[in-house]
Amino acid sequence: MRQVGIFRHNLFKLSEPFIAQQAQRLQRYRPLYLGRLRYGAPPPGAEALALEDLAPQMRLLPAAWHMLSASPHPYLHMLQGRRPDLIHAHFGVEGVYALPLAARLGVPLVTTFHGFDATLSPAGLLANPAWARYALGRGRLARQGSLFIAASNFLREKLLALGFPPARVVVHYIGVDPSSIAPRPAAQEEPVLLHVARLEEVKGTSFLIRAFARIAPQHPHARLVIIGDGKLRHSLERLARETGFAERISFLGAQSHEEVLGWMRRAAMLVLPSVKTQSGREEGLGMVMLEAAATGVPGIGSRVGGIPEGIAEGETGFLVPERDPEALSAAIGTLLATPALRQRMGEQARRRVERLFDIRRQTAALEDIYDGLLGGRA
Repeated sequence: MRQVGIFRHNLFKLSEPFIAQQAQRLQRYRPLYLGRLRYGAPPPGAEALALEDLAPQMRLLPAAWHMLSASPHPYLHMLQGRRPDLIHAHFGVEGVYALPLAARLGVPLVTTFHGFDATLSPAGLLANPAWARYALGRGRLARQGSLFIAASNFLREKLLALGFPPARVVVHYIGVDPSSIAPRPAAQEEPVLLHVARLEEVKGTSFLIRAFARIAPQHPHARLVIIGDGKLRHSLERLARETGFAERISFLGAQSHEEVLGWMRRAAMLVLPSVKTQSGREEGLGMVMLEAAATGVPGIGSRVGGIPEGIAEGETGFLVPERDPEALSAAIGTLLATPALRQRMGEQARRRVERLFDIRRQTAALEDIYDGLLGGRA
């Protein structure tokens, strides 16, 4: 069996279960996770090599040195002569850092772009020291990388505008596993508006809180549940108090993937009111929408970025203009007031996921992409 190095600086983050979900469904390739730091446990039976293991008492030191140097030597040392058949980097930042390693190993480099890495302006990238090398080395990655995967059609267009070669940029949805996410029975539904996101500007959480405050008086049993953490949490909690409905707005912080799926089974809808920031950052797709859809939950999202590829307008949910609490509250109110519509949209969302976003079929297609780069089937 061939081996693929799954390259992500911060391994196994709670907010990124999709990376391991995809890798663990590979059938003809064995994943080897490569990164700087572990933020969680690897999947059972999976092998992971992290730079923090090189100096356990100073775990941040090897990571910081690699951020500054981009040297492949620490990874070559950990591999101890082993040679994966190819490297698959997740996020463009990782692609730039994985390029020297792939070159030293003499193997192809695949880079998947998920969102900010294709939309954030150069100034926005340079403002973050961890992304500065990417901002400066993105052109080299475009010239020398073997293949670039865009997580949505929207992101592909962004990559082409950045100068990535059209012949080497393909669209591939990671997808979700409908076989492991059973549609929830109608009896499990509660009047819960669910929002799962990092608490950053791009997610538009403040507009959701304002929209909820508009419909709260007409729907006294409805509540807003926010799962996720981030630098805006305190200001968003303050905004919730200012609306006068803080007792009906719950901030649960970061939760495990199992907890998130549990809340989806209770939710009347999933709301993702993302925005385009001044720095250009936009939503790449919104994997959480696909998981909600697999559960049979309708979605409401902004008409920005890749969100319209995850929600079929009027069929599986509603799309609204960004930064518009009035339009957002109207869509929320319509769904809350119409149980039959929620049921129908949820069922259609499930069928759409099965048709377009089944991770088993999508991962088989990814392996075909790997095979093509390596010149034949494994």
